[in-house]
Amino acid sequence: MKLSLRSEYALLTLTRLARASREIPAAPADMLAEIISVLHNAGYVRGAPGELTLARQPGEVSVAEIIRLFDGALAPLEPVSSKGYSPAPMDEDDKLSGLFDDIQAHILETLENTSLADLA
Repeated sequence: MKLSLRSEYALLTLTRLARASREIPAAPADMLAEIISVLHNAGYVRGAPGELTLARQPGEVSVAEIIRLFDGALAPLEPVSSKGYSPAPMDEDDKLSGLFDDIQAHILETLENTSLADLA
């Protein structure tokens, strides 16, 4: 699974706010402004830069929802061929494809069940 820089900085920003820190991560200014704007518009933060606070309780915000906000649907182990071009080669082997299905399910469950409070 590969996260975008936007997701990484958003999660870092939110976890710092969950820890009641006003220290925002050092990111490129234009990127950070965009991230804060997206988080504000989605109802995760409120206030002006330097006075940002969480708009929701840390325990109510999962890591998965923040990644989805910035990167779209979570598909940590989606094979390229599953995009509709042809069957995935590993689909020929139930045990092999089952292994990766299990790994993906574990990743998704972990991201869904980890909140900002868990990271604070």
